[in-house]
Amino acid sequence: MTREELIEKTKVILAEEFEIEESDIVPDASLKDTLGLDSLDLVDVVVLVEQNFGITLKGPDFVGVATFADFYEMLWRKLNE
Repeated sequence: MTREELIEKTKVILAEEFEIEESDIVPDASLKDTLGLDSLDLVDVVVLVEQNFGITLKGPDFVGVATFADFYEMLWRKLNE
């Protein structure tokens, strides 16, 4: 999977799960604000990532993740470990 494929697949999954427009998911947008995340929603994000990418995420993985660009970078790193 290329980085671009990862980003596109992630956008589709998040837009569907959180019922927002894909066009709202831009690299510099706040992940939390755009998706309206609370602590329970974050669990949903972790489950979605595990189901769709086979990546296990833990709390420390989200340190420093504020934007979608940060989230994609974290996913890319985890996918390539």
